[in-house]
Amino acid sequence: MAGLLSLLLVGACDNNDRMAAGAETDDPQYRRGQQLLKEGRNQEALAAFLKAIDRRNGDAPESHLEAGLLYQQFKDPVAAIYHYRRYLQAAPNSRQADLVRQRQDAAMREFARMLPAQPFENQTARFELMEKIDELQRENQQLKDQIAAMNQGASGVAASPGAAPPPTGMRVPPFSAAPSAARPATPTRAPAAATPGPARPGPGRTHVVAQGETLYKIAQRYYGSGSRWPEILEANRDQLKNENSVRAGMALRIP
Repeated sequence: MAGLLSLLLVGACDNNDRMAAGAETDDPQYRRGQQLLKEGRNQEALAAFLKAIDRRNGDAPESHLEAGLLYQQFKDPVAAIYHYRRYLQAAPNSRQADLVRQRQDAAMREFARMLPAQPFENQTARFELMEKIDELQRENQQLKDQIAAMNQGASGVAASPGAAPPPTGMRVPPFSAAPSAARPATPTRAPAAATPGPARPGPGRTHVVAQGETLYKIAQRYYGSGSRWPEILEANRDQLKNENSVRAGMALRIP
């Protein structure tokens, strides 16, 4: 708690950094979040900062910082790490940057302790292994892009004889086999037209990442709230090391 108050105090005194934030500090939701913090209504303050982030399409470093501090206070280290990183991406040289990095490291250690049946001493090796996995994923990105293109454009087309199987860990929806000439295809009822509306996840639903998409934007599309991105991250730990590991062409599971 002392670290939280220290960060807030430095943030209040750092006029240069506040000026760099520009219009964000004039955002009604940001100002409301600050007022709610003073009143001790932290849950409502968090909701206000997240609204400010949504209104500014994620370009809200000060709101990211406040959200990260509150998430860490609420014992949600994964969400806290995300918002700390977004702040550091936008303001890597601010006066608060070193303190924010310390808070981020503390959140990572807290998350490591939450992992079941894993001694804390082994978590450093675990993170190093995740780094190596991330490198391998980048090297295989071209192949994954090709498979993603097949997923999007080859539905209903018979698989070519002798085609190479997808690499281990990749989920490729089965192709529809062409009806045999000797046995006519069984008539099927035409599917009902889809009702327009926002995307809704279902069992086994996947999302192919488009260029420039982030977990925040994907969560906003499927859940109506970008702050639920950690759910998608946890469901795809076999592919994603962290929220910055998202690459165009990845086929992500939507829980």
